[in-house]
Amino acid sequence: MTELTPEQELLLLMRHTLAAIIRDVTPQPGMRHPLSNATVEEVRHCLGMIAAREQALATDGNKERPHFIDEPQPVRIPVSEIKKRGD
Repeated sequence: MTELTPEQELLLLMRHTLAAIIRDVTPQPGMRHPLSNATVEEVRHCLGMIAAREQALATDGNKERPHFIDEPQPVRIPVSEIKKRGD
């Protein structure tokens, strides 16, 4: 597994902390929860934003296409070495 960036660590910590708070304030069946409906929606929104950012970071980190070890690597030619035909 790769090392997490500071942003990934922060998102992970925030997600785990919010989940722990939700577990702590979730009442027994039949009892009313102590949070207002607006607060519940804000927590949902925060968790959604955290998940979206984690997904964006995961896809940004995988820009390189996987390849076989014995697959020929592309040859890179600097633009400064490209000449017009006839030169």
